[in-house]
Amino acid sequence: MNVFERLFLLLLTMFSVTMVSCKEDDDIIPDDDDTEDCLMGKWYRISDFDGVPRSDVASFTIGDYGYLVCGFDGTSRLSDFWEYDMDRDTWTQKANFPGAARNSGVAMAVDGKGYFGTGYDGSNKLDDFWEYDPAANSWTQRADFPGGARYDAVAFGVDGKGYVGCGYDGSFLKDFYVFDPDTDSWEQLYFDGCKRSGASAFVIDDKAYICCGLNNGVYADDFWRFDPSTGIWTQLRNISDTSEESYDDEYAIARVSAATFVLDGSAYLTCGESGSLCTDTWKYSPSTDLWENVAKFKGVSRKAQASFSNGKRGFVLAGMSGLIRFDDVWEFHPDEYDKDDY
Repeated sequence: MNVFERLFLLLLTMFSVTMVSCKEDDDIIPDDDDTEDCLMGKWYRISDFDGVPRSDVASFTIGDYGYLVCGFDGTSRLSDFWEYDMDRDTWTQKANFPGAARNSGVAMAVDGKGYFGTGYDGSNKLDDFWEYDPAANSWTQRADFPGGARYDAVAFGVDGKGYVGCGYDGSFLKDFYVFDPDTDSWEQLYFDGCKRSGASAFVIDDKAYICCGLNNGVYADDFWRFDPSTGIWTQLRNISDTSEESYDDEYAIARVSAATFVLDGSAYLTCGESGSLCTDTWKYSPSTDLWENVAKFKGVSRKAQASFSNGKRGFVLAGMSGLIRFDDVWEFHPDEYDKDDY
């Protein structure tokens, strides 16, 4: 072997080592030079949900506990209610929801209590609204939602009040209402975005964000921030490739029935449907109003799932793919790399 052949083999070996360095270690974050093709984040499957598999389920989080209420198991609407302890990775069945069994309702947490309402009972769209007190493990009916019976609405809790809007009542909707738990009363407010059902919402630093959903057969790509201190909606950058700039060239975020959760001041969106079921996951940074593709969801692709987040930990569970419903639970670790996702 001459000197040129030896030099070629040496360079080939060095190149091969560099190329595989991103995949070799499952636990150590690669050096900056080795992460060009890696997606940040890693999904872990944890203890399965103790109840029956289901989709179209509502969820909310209070402290370090996630709550799962109602849903559809493929045959029956459900009224059971469950609490998940994030620290112990255990489930406890709590007081059953006393209203009509249903799917596709909305839920949110406000000042240490949970709120749940609207939905579909298999025959009728619904407009009732309920409060759950975790200290007493009891439900109390509150003033009906004034916008009319509907399902697949969107909801969030912020600054001591609950917000419910959009959805489907036979037509796509865009109206929005704010609920005051202290007075048990509702007030209408105006949403500047397009009509939609199956939208997604999250809250960061006392501001709420709404994106995604379906509007007359089109996946909504407008994105909005709501400031409860002013009552003003602000339109942010679209979540699809609609600009002439390069930042959104790879955007494929618009979808229906996605899951969202918040970790360390950033939002994450995953699963849902956009022509087909999705597993891609996107991270949103409010300071830049930009989205970044991160590690894809590792469970079976799905929609109409639930999610929990206490700001430090984020979970996705349940949902459906075709006629199959799920009871698996997945936790996302944002600061790790997945050797199989690059």
